[in-house]
Amino acid sequence: MRFVIVTGMSGAGKSSVLKMLEDAGYFCVDNLPVPLLPKFAELVSGTEAGAVPKAALGIDIRSGEGLATVNKVLESLAALGIQYEILYLDCDDGVLIKRYKETRRQHPLAAHGRIEDGISSERKKMHFLKQRADYIIDTSQMLVRDLKGEVDKIFVKNEPYRNFYMTVLSFGFKYGIPADADLVFDVRFLPNPYYEENLKKKTGNDKEVQDYVMNCKEAEIFLNKIEDLLTFLVPQYIKEGKNQLVIGIGCTGGKHRSVTITNELFRRFEERNYSIKAEHRDISNDQRRNKSE
Repeated sequence: MRFVIVTGMSGAGKSSVLKMLEDAGYFCVDNLPVPLLPKFAELVSGTEAGAVPKAALGIDIRSGEGLATVNKVLESLAALGIQYEILYLDCDDGVLIKRYKETRRQHPLAAHGRIEDGISSERKKMHFLKQRADYIIDTSQMLVRDLKGEVDKIFVKNEPYRNFYMTVLSFGFKYGIPADADLVFDVRFLPNPYYEENLKKKTGNDKEVQDYVMNCKEAEIFLNKIEDLLTFLVPQYIKEGKNQLVIGIGCTGGKHRSVTITNELFRRFEERNYSIKAEHRDISNDQRRNKSE
């Protein structure tokens, strides 16, 4: 029997995850009063009639005063021999504020105040659950399909979970530096395929452009130095509790050099002990602009 407690920041995606788990065959209950948690766990774990093979329970700040008793309740589950896993969904404050404004929903702790204050208060009250979590997923930069992929890896495919999420993001400086980037690297020192007539309309996803950029010895040296830097930095970030890193790789238009280097960096880190994805923010900007003209 698998018993999962889904918790985290309001607006980080808990309801979505419970729906995903339900679709995957889990029996799901959201916002159950905390005092009823042991009884629910007994029912689904098989110690009483009505056991189910997979169950998930949502707990969040809406539990109110009951939240303060969660630690004792979890200890009682352990005493009963009931095994459980905690999934904590986190998200940057700025993204949470944006989501609340877009949906026009009230934050549970900010009915008569500012959303920012409600988020700050919630983060403090939920911190103990984050510390107890078996899995932490930061949804700040995730699309729904990305979140579903992570949930499926852990709770459907039973793959080893990588509790650190790295995004390598190519971009064009002429379109602005990504606001969410933690680290930014400028690759405009590399030869520009844009000035080669046969490469101008291609991108860093095309082998011809990749070969052109990587045939420059400085490109290989640069990648080696970034790899060495990140190999040092990532464990330090993890040690300090950071679970997500966005690395911006920029060139002039975000189409050739930055895309090539982003793909190469992704390839080098793909098999490390954390999740990584490559995104190309501005790769289609020229095509979109040409269509509108």
